[in-house]
Amino acid sequence: MATNIKGQIKDYIDSQPEPKRSELQELHQHILEVLPGSKLWFLDGKNDEGKIVSNPNIGYGFYTIKYADGTTREFYQIGLSANTTGISVYIMGIEDKSYLAKTYGDKLGKASVTGYCIKFKALKDINLDVLDTAIRDRVEGQNKNGK
Repeated sequence: MATNIKGQIKDYIDSQPEPKRSELQELHQHILEVLPGSKLWFLDGKNDEGKIVSNPNIGYGFYTIKYADGTTREFYQIGLSANTTGISVYIMGIEDKSYLAKTYGDKLGKASVTGYCIKFKALKDINLDVLDTAIRDRVEGQNKNGK
């Protein structure tokens, strides 16, 4: 198992069955082009005790989460993950949980859109230009507003 982040991402993508593997790889490359030079993350989906609590995630960019108690934590802005039925793209840090669905839901294609997650079965089912816009808008907005 690779120990560097790029290696972990490659191992994760390579571990997926086709056609999901090719689609994850294509989307990963695409996000790297949309967000050149962004910080890369890889979360294996395990908590501090080693228990699986989520699907593994590839992350891009970063922002600071501020908690009510005054503590902070860095986290990625955009996440990418395989799920049981397809692929999920996470757009993190959105305060208005209806924003994604209201702004992009009808334009994305065959995708389910929740507070911060865009889930779809295959790349051919979605409008990639609209996904790009959602990613760019969020990252540029976070970077500009510091949120």
